[in-house]
Amino acid sequence: MSEQSQKTTGIRDARTLGIPKMLLLGIQHMFAMFGATILVPILTNVYFEGEGLSVQVTLICAGLGTLFFHLCSKMKVPAFLGSSFAFLGGFSAVAALDTGIFADMTMGEKLPYACGGIVVAGLLYLILALIVKIVGVRKVMRFLPPVVTGPMIILIGLSLAGSAVTNASQNWLLAIVALAIIIIANIWGKGMIKIIPILLGVVGSYVFALILNALGVKNPDGSAILTFTEVSKASWVGLPPFQLCKFDLTAILVMAPIAIASMMEHIGDMSAISATVGENFIEDPGLHRTLVGDGLATSLSALVGGPANTTYGENTGVLELSKVYDPRVIRIAAIFAVILSFIPKVSEIIASIPSAIIGGVSFMLYGMISAIGVRNVVENKVDLTKSRNLIIAAVILVSGLGFSSGLTFTIGGASITLTGLAIAAIAGIVLNAILPGNDYEFGMNEKGDENRGIHA
Repeated sequence: MSEQSQKTTGIRDARTLGIPKMLLLGIQHMFAMFGATILVPILTNVYFEGEGLSVQVTLICAGLGTLFFHLCSKMKVPAFLGSSFAFLGGFSAVAALDTGIFADMTMGEKLPYACGGIVVAGLLYLILALIVKIVGVRKVMRFLPPVVTGPMIILIGLSLAGSAVTNASQNWLLAIVALAIIIIANIWGKGMIKIIPILLGVVGSYVFALILNALGVKNPDGSAILTFTEVSKASWVGLPPFQLCKFDLTAILVMAPIAIASMMEHIGDMSAISATVGENFIEDPGLHRTLVGDGLATSLSALVGGPANTTYGENTGVLELSKVYDPRVIRIAAIFAVILSFIPKVSEIIASIPSAIIGGVSFMLYGMISAIGVRNVVENKVDLTKSRNLIIAAVILVSGLGFSSGLTFTIGGASITLTGLAIAAIAGIVLNAILPGNDYEFGMNEKGDENRGIHA
C-alpha cells in the first residue's frame, strides 16, 4: 500500500460496519446517482416528444453496467456508472434529423438509431484501451499531466454547477434545508450519521416537503411542491420495456465522436476517484480495464434501448464525504437500481423528489468534485507562474465553461456536437503536446502522482 493510501484515512472494508449500515450506504449512493441518471431519459423524452428513453431501462442498464464495470476492473474501483449527459446533444440532433431515411419517421422510430450510434461510441473505448495496453499507461499519461487533468476535474464539477443552481432555484427553502442537513450531519454528526449525510439530506428535506405540501404551501412559481399523479398511475411490478437498437451511418456520425468527450471524462473521473480514495486505479487494475468496462457497459446499454453509461462524479462526491471507499457499497447501490427497474411505483416515488432537493444536494456533491481538482493541482505543485501552464489551464477552463452548449459543425450532412468538456480536453492535450517547456516527467514526483491516484 502506498504512502498516500495509508495517509487517506477511510473505511476500505465496509463489512466492518455490519450489513444494515452497508445497505444504508448503498441506498445513499443510489440516491446520489438517481436524480441525474433518470434526468437523461426525462430530457430525451422532451427531445423525442414523449417517445424517448425509458426510466426503467435506464435504471437496469445503470445497475447491470456498474456490476459489469466492477467485473472488468477486478472489483477494485468504487465507481458507479449512471447515464451520460455528454450524449444529450447527440440525442437532440438525431431527434431533429429529417432527411434520407429519417424523413418520414416518428420520434419513437428515430430513437433506436440514436442508440445504435452509442453502441459504436462505446466500442471506441476499446480502441483507446488497446492503445493504453500496447504503449503503456506511462506514455499515455505523458499527454495527461496534472496541468491538464487537474483543471479537467475542476471543470467536471463546475460544468454541473449550473444545473445545481437551476434545480435549487425552484424552491430555495427546500434546497437550503437539504444542504443544511448535509453540512450539520457531516460536521457535527457522530458515527453512522457522519457517514450518510447525503441520504439524511434527501430524506430529511423530503419529509419537510411533505409537511409543507400538507399545509398547502406552494413553490414560488405557484406549482405544487409534491405531485403524486405518476405514482398512483404506476404499477407495482413491471418489466423494463427493452427495444433493440438500429444502425445508420448518419446517426453513428452524430453519436460516435461524442466518445472523445466521454473518454476524457472517464480519465478525469478515474483520476478524481483515485485521488479521493488515495489508491492508484490508473495503474491497478489499469486504465485499459476501466475503459473496457465503461465502453462495453455503454454499448450493452444502448443495444437494448438504454443511454450511454459513464462513471459518476456524484458518487465520487459521496466517497469524499462519507470516507467509505469500499466498492462493495457501490455494488449494493447497483443491485438496488436493478431491483427498482422492476418496481415502477417505487421509481416514481423517488422521481417525485422535488428537483430543488436534488439541487441542494448537488451544491455539495458538485463542489466536492471541483475541490478535488484544486487539490490535485496544489499537491502536484503545478507551477502556474510558468506561462505555458497558465495558458493550458486558462484555455481548458474557458473552453469547458464558455462552450456551455457545445460546438456544432457539419460533416457530410451530419451535425456533430462536441461538448464543452470535450473541447476543453482536446485543447488541453494539444496545447500540452505542442507548447515548449513541458517539464512533466511521469513518475518523477511520485508523491504528487500518487496524490492524483497515479504513479509510475
